Amino acid sequence: MCSGATGTAIILLFDATDLRQAMFAIMSAHSHSHLEESTELQLDFTKLSGVAATGAAVLPVVVQHADSREVLIVAYANQAALDESRKTGVATLWSTSRNELWVKGATSGDYLDLIEIRVNCEQNSLLYLVRPREGGVCHTKDARGAARTSCYYRRLAPDSANPARLEFL
Repeated sequence: MCSGATGTAIILLFDATDLRQAMFAIMSAHSHSHLEESTELQLDFTKLSGVAATGAAVLPVVVQHADSREVLIVAYANQAALDESRKTGVATLWSTSRNELWVKGATSGDYLDLIEIRVNCEQNSLLYLVRPREGGVCHTKDARGAARTSCYYRRLAPDSANPARLEFL
């Protein structure tokens, strides 16, 4: 800590990796918030190449409501996530941004009970049929402050004058 006539300054020392991670987390939180609530189309066509660059052995997972057949989320699973899902009966995924197991609902309370797991013809993607325990599925909130019931809460506006506009459902 340094003291001077005009006040006190606190000097914190960070490892370069810690500082990069902290800055990334701050920038990601702001950009994700804007991205998640925007009506401007900002598709991330680099997502899969970013996932591939991590070297993580993962498969895409379509998470679908077992009763309504509505697609709730598309995520990824590795072998550990698949094993945990089968063992616990709760949708468990692999977080490609945090590089860790992600039990859907562990922090929000919006658990997805696993009803069935399906495998596609080429055995390179999974389908989790689930039933939400509560009403919410997405980590984002609607105008009332409730968790959204699907991560697909916007659509491309049918307005051809502005093809980059999204509409909230």
